[in-house]
Amino acid sequence: MNLDHSSENLVFELESVSKSYSGKQVLKDISLAIPRGVVGLLGPNGCGKSTLIKSILGLVSIDRGKGKVLGFDWPSQVRIVRDNVGYLPEDDCYLQGLQGIESIQMMARLSGLQKKEALRRSHEVADYCDLGQERYRNVETYSTGMRQKLKFAQALVHDPQWVILDEPTTGLDPAQREQFLDRIYSLANEMGKSILLSTHILHDVVQTCDYVVIMAGGKIRVVDSLENLQRPSQEGLQITVVSQAQKLSQALAAQGIECKCTSDAEFVAVGNQRSILDPIWKTCFEEQIVILRIEQAKNSLEQAFLEAIRS
Repeated sequence: MNLDHSSENLVFELESVSKSYSGKQVLKDISLAIPRGVVGLLGPNGCGKSTLIKSILGLVSIDRGKGKVLGFDWPSQVRIVRDNVGYLPEDDCYLQGLQGIESIQMMARLSGLQKKEALRRSHEVADYCDLGQERYRNVETYSTGMRQKLKFAQALVHDPQWVILDEPTTGLDPAQREQFLDRIYSLANEMGKSILLSTHILHDVVQTCDYVVIMAGGKIRVVDSLENLQRPSQEGLQITVVSQAQKLSQALAAQGIECKCTSDAEFVAVGNQRSILDPIWKTCFEEQIVILRIEQAKNSLEQAFLEAIRS
């Protein structure tokens, strides 16, 4: 893997981190270096993702290990680390009886901002997170989507260097999820924030992330760029048609072109792109099959994920 591991490019670097609960080892001698950018943290339920995050933030104590987070010694300087990190937890975290804007302002005050500046920043991030007039409603009346927006605003209010998002799109409808992913993209690409996105939704990682970490059984199984993970092992083309992908792939197979169908509308034609492109167009014309899209074949992140957790 060709990631830049120079110290100035790293968000954090951990060495031999272990954590057990009641004799059960949850983190197993983890060593991990993460560059700046948007990093997706993937893994099945119970693999240790949330424990790793909480360990980095000092919310749970580790059994052993050391490292650096945002240039600070870890875990000895974990309180300073927390001052520079925005954290959206998976679980709800609000006080009943407070308005949304008051909840955000409370987090700003806890981060050290003066009252007037805390209120100004709270309204600024409430606008960014699209809380609208709902910011003046009590938080216990919020829907799941509104609570996720509130937690996002709370994570951003003190302008952190690094933002950790633990399952941020859980419970959101498709439109809300796409809006949330757009905000993650703008944070990284327009505001220069580094982000750790812990999720089980592979689509979210493909949409937003530069790098991917896959955990399973308390261990790190994969650390690589998304580009490398999606690079195909064989050269070929991904073909999307209106329908009858199977019919087209069979006609191409009869001409010696290996094809792998993934659905009735998609298949991969394996081979040198220059040599297989003309036969594809010719066969489509002969079979009266309409092509919607032709692009370079990629491995799916799902395939890389399944291979990692099975290893």
